[in-house]
Amino acid sequence: MTTSHTPPSTASRIEDAALLTGAGRFMDDLDPLPGTLVATVVRSPHAHARIRAVHLDRARSHPGVAAVIGPEEVLATLRPFPLSVQAPTPYYPTATDKTRFVGEPVAVVVATDRYLAEDAAELVEIDYEPLPVVVRTEQALEDDSPRLHDGADSNVATDRTFSFGDVDGAFAAAPHTVTGSYSFPRYSSTPMECYSVVADWQDRADGPEVTAWSNFHGPFSMAPVVAGALGIPTSSLRLIVPGDIGGSFGIKSAVYPYIALMALASKHAGRPVRWTEDRLEHLLASSSGSDRLMTFEAAVDDDGVIDALRVDLIDNVGAYLRPPEPSTLYRCFGNITGAYRIDKVGIRARAVVTNKAPTGLNRGFGGQQLYFGLERLMDDVAVHRGLDPAEVRRRNMVTAEQFPYATPSGGIYDSGDYHRALELALENVEYDRLRKEQAVARENGELMGIGMATIVDPSATNIGYVGLATPVQDRTAKRGKSGSTEHVRVSVDMQGVVSVLLGSVPQGQGHATVARDIVARHLGLPVEQVRPRVEMDTASTPWTISSGSYSSRFAPLLTSALLAAADGIAATIKIAAGVLLEADPDTLELADGQVRVVDDHSRSVAFRHAAGLVHWDPGSLPAGVPARLYEEAAFSPPQSKAASRTDQINSSLCYGFVAEVVVVRIDRETLRLSIENVSSVHDAGTILNKTLLEGQVHGALAQALGGALFEELTYSDAGQPTAGTFMDYLCPTSAEACFPLVSDHLETPSPLTRLGAKGCGEGSSMSLPVAIANAVADALAPEGISITSLPLHGNVLHRLLTTTKGT
Repeated sequence: MTTSHTPPSTASRIEDAALLTGAGRFMDDLDPLPGTLVATVVRSPHAHARIRAVHLDRARSHPGVAAVIGPEEVLATLRPFPLSVQAPTPYYPTATDKTRFVGEPVAVVVATDRYLAEDAAELVEIDYEPLPVVVRTEQALEDDSPRLHDGADSNVATDRTFSFGDVDGAFAAAPHTVTGSYSFPRYSSTPMECYSVVADWQDRADGPEVTAWSNFHGPFSMAPVVAGALGIPTSSLRLIVPGDIGGSFGIKSAVYPYIALMALASKHAGRPVRWTEDRLEHLLASSSGSDRLMTFEAAVDDDGVIDALRVDLIDNVGAYLRPPEPSTLYRCFGNITGAYRIDKVGIRARAVVTNKAPTGLNRGFGGQQLYFGLERLMDDVAVHRGLDPAEVRRRNMVTAEQFPYATPSGGIYDSGDYHRALELALENVEYDRLRKEQAVARENGELMGIGMATIVDPSATNIGYVGLATPVQDRTAKRGKSGSTEHVRVSVDMQGVVSVLLGSVPQGQGHATVARDIVARHLGLPVEQVRPRVEMDTASTPWTISSGSYSSRFAPLLTSALLAAADGIAATIKIAAGVLLEADPDTLELADGQVRVVDDHSRSVAFRHAAGLVHWDPGSLPAGVPARLYEEAAFSPPQSKAASRTDQINSSLCYGFVAEVVVVRIDRETLRLSIENVSSVHDAGTILNKTLLEGQVHGALAQALGGALFEELTYSDAGQPTAGTFMDYLCPTSAEACFPLVSDHLETPSPLTRLGAKGCGEGSSMSLPVAIANAVADALAPEGISITSLPLHGNVLHRLLTTTKGT
């Protein structure tokens, strides 16, 4: 594909004014239907309990209550949500036979206001029989562990093995083997606005129709999942998403069970129903990234070059394998070897169910888990071979001459210059000087560490990777899943004003700003003449099942679709201008709000006049030219194919790169960990807007900081959440996120997208946690301490240091 590379925009965000002046329109600001009732959810206090009986009569008779539904109503109308894999773990929006995590919905009370609904909720009586609990991943793997789902043989919901190349032979021949076992924590994204849904069930002559407003951002593959649970065609389910959704970073992809649940509540109440989650509910039972146990094993030669890799991944997905899980295991399948030339790899991927809340998407999902293990292993290899961590990476990284580079698991890295990016990150932090400074610090007994991470940043996910969870022999021929498709609509009115309809469901990234700039440039217009509209209404917005704001799709996919639509508009405008100028359309160009002859700029006509001709005088158009200034376009790259019969897949369209270096210092007395410097270099292909790119980098760094040093959704052995408020679930504030940062960029344009752009929204959320861990490991190396898990707050450091000292 031919890419066009224009200088990056520095346009300011057009989204900011409304947000900064309180004029944003979030879900809780909307009142789309008159007579809407309000719901509250009754949740289980038990991590694991059989439901003996549910008594709803007292709640139903409470003043102001319109409906109360429980397991009986759910089973009578709803079907289990269709799962991503065949597993005997049926999932409904409420518990039906047993409750399997604290906070699982059991009943819904609908009333005229929230106060009455919550008062009536206290009258719901549920008879529970507490059952043994399993929380830890290791425990869930044991044969005699408490079984969550009675129809299952074990708590292992999915278990697959893969082998590419002669892995066993490479390990047998290798002079060195380096093994590391690591664990990654469960943490969330704590968006400003929690889950919110307004649902309306209408019985029509030809069957039920459900309309739901929610702050769901995709993937819209969940639309047929919700419709399947409701027992209606997807065309009978209308999903509407406001332009402002109050943040998400993946977490709100899991609001969809509540869409089905509130639709059922609306059916029983006979009126629309609103439900808005509070913060306690959100931390208790919404969603999070999965916690993972993993073992990485490398076959290494004398020079520190890795010939083969073995990976064992075990994700704790909570009580259910809730779609789109087990996506976290497979989203990075094509880039499982990271930035390194490793052509032989063995993989075992498992997901276990436990009495924790179900997991889902979280910024960088799958990537932060993968790279924590892989990049810790690279540092372990460096220690084993007596090499500098940077040198080990230099010896193993894919070289610039090797692109496009095929990984053994099926990924096709489109472009990059990994060595150059690493060297830039090292130069920006004066790496050689830092190592000398560290040597002096160690002589003085100080704990100073330098860590790094070099990661491949996948974007424009190919949804076909989920197929890998199903063995080849169980996949139906010619029924594969694949794709990274994105749709857009562009139109021009009779005054020449261009409207751009985006169904990208942004979470604050600035999609409208970039879309306006791209279309204006392509049509030669001032940006004021282009009006982007960001909204999703599945009844009117162009969309497909892969639509949504996730996996850094906008820059590579939607911008390519935008240009395709703008091409169609430009062609029609040139034809109309050709009529006015009596010129061949092929000799015309669009620039400065005009359509002009390329070789004679004095012969020109205003863009708006050409547009006006199409609308007001279509009879003057050449025969066969439609009077249409309305283009829908889809960008569907052919490189995104279904998983092969050899279990290989190009799991993303584009692969960017991040190199990060972190300097930390730990106070021996207070154990306060200070980040003294961060050098971050990103290669996201063509930069579309420098300001927005930096915003993505800074946001990802702040979120990664939380996962590295503060945030963890912890549980007691009885399955009770122990981080249910912001007193215990610690998020970084502006004070903690303020550290010295040098942010730099390379541009190696992708040959696969129209502008050469790749995604950039997730990179540092995947790289910084392990870079910090490597820095802390480096600081504590003289103490004989290795880092195998996160987060690394003061309590953890205290335990590590005192355990090592035997106190």
